[in-house]
This record gives sequence, structure tokens and C-alpha cells, in this order.
Amino acid sequence: MRILFLGDVVGEPGCDAIKKNLKNQIKLNKIDFVIVNGENAAKEGVGITEKISNDFFNCGVDVITTGNHIWDQKEIAEYIDKEKRLLRPYNLIAPSPGKGFEIFETKNKSKVGVLNLMGNVFMKKCENVFESIKKFTSRNKLKENYDYLIVDFHGEITSEKMAVGHFMDGIATLVIGTHTHVPTSDTRILKKGTGYQTDAGMCGDYDSVIGMNKENSIKKFFKQDAKKHFPATGQASLSGVIVDCNRDTGLADKINSFILGGDLKNTN
Repeated sequence: MRILFLGDVVGEPGCDAIKKNLKNQIKLNKIDFVIVNGENAAKEGVGITEKISNDFFNCGVDVITTGNHIWDQKEIAEYIDKEKRLLRPYNLIAPSPGKGFEIFETKNKSKVGVLNLMGNVFMKKCENVFESIKKFTSRNKLKENYDYLIVDFHGEITSEKMAVGHFMDGIATLVIGTHTHVPTSDTRILKKGTGYQTDAGMCGDYDSVIGMNKENSIKKFFKQDAKKHFPATGQASLSGVIVDCNRDTGLADKINSFILGGDLKNTN
């Protein structure tokens, strides 16, 4: 089983890069299952719409995860209740529309659990993520409830992301961080067999400030007269990881960073 996870899609450049390249990359890399974080995919760079979600599904995405911007496009609250392939953070304060966890069946009849979590530090208020993980893992087990478990941890700080990775080592196939939009170079398999990277990076224009127009962002740091943040419009890089999963254990056999196009280059 080979799974591709792509980090936060930012604005039209990120969406265009997904639509242009994903189907071909699935074939070239022999990908069995695709997960994309879509919380910044809308034209404004925040939230996601039903149309964008369907565009992603039509070009090969199996599941869309999100984060703190999930409700920024108002239409999504109704759509997420009827579309199980679109997830929101599992530990959002109840009651919230949609689900934060779902099990999906692949073409080869494998069951992939996808868990979407959000951090507590410098983020919108949500339930304690570590207590939420404890409750989740008391009811859901690798190789019992699902064959593989992919965890998108949407968090602001590296220490919280790393702590979640170690806390879930041996419990999940992959723990991958999202939200900070810059791919980290700590791609590895942890001691008990879980694939890990602190941040997947973004699918967006890296000639920017985390996907947003760089000149406008710099003005904001100077507290000058600047517009509301808006996405950069150059060529996007696709950023994420590819994980080879062990059929017997459900853990990771191999993990590599994945970067395609734009300003960034793969180091592998």
C-alpha cells in the first residue's frame, strides 16, 4: 500500500497544480490512496468550497483534511455533513458539523482510517488534543478497526507536533504535520514504526510568505497600509510525503518527502 499525503493547498495556484499534475503523479508513483489538506484552497486563501472539493475528488484525491480555516467559506458547514470524504479536526468543540475521523476502503479492499487533529497552542480553541487521542485510541486499534491509520495534525508549533508524533508512534501508520506551510527535513520512521514529518509543506507558490503575496505580507509586518492577505499567484510546488505501508503490521516501511514543480526541489 502506497499513500500520498499533500500539505495545505493555497489558493488558485495550488488548486491548479493539483488538477494539472495529480493524476499523472498517481500513475508514475503507483499511488494507492491520496490525502490532501484543503483548508486554504479557496480563491481567497482561506477555507474550501464544494466545487473545489469535487475538483480534487475528480482528479484522484480520496480524502480532504482541513484545520482552523474549515468554516471560512460559509457553504461548507452544510456540505461537510453530507460528504464523508471531507474531514474537519476531530477535536473541535462539540457540536460541530461533519466528522474528524472516517474509515475508507481502497480499490484493493484495504481499510484506511484518516484522523484529522488540531493543536492547542496558538490555535483556535478546541479540545485537548492529547486527551482526544487517548479517547480515540481506546476505541480504535490498528489492524483491528482499520489496516492503516493516517493522522493529519494541524498545528502551529513544532514541539507539539513532535510530541503528537511520539505519542502515536506504533499506533498510526503516519503522523504528518500541516498548517505552517514549510516542508521540514525530518522525514523519518519513528522507533516503533510510524512514519513522521513535522510539516508536509504547502501546495502553493513559494515565492511568497507561506503562500500569500510577499509584498503585502511585508507591509503588514511594518504595520503599513496593507490589504487583507491574499495568495501569491506564481507557479505552485506540490509538497508532501509518500509512505509505503506494511501489509502485516499497518506501520510504515518507507517514507520519502515529495516535492514537485515551482521553486522548491526534492532533496532525495
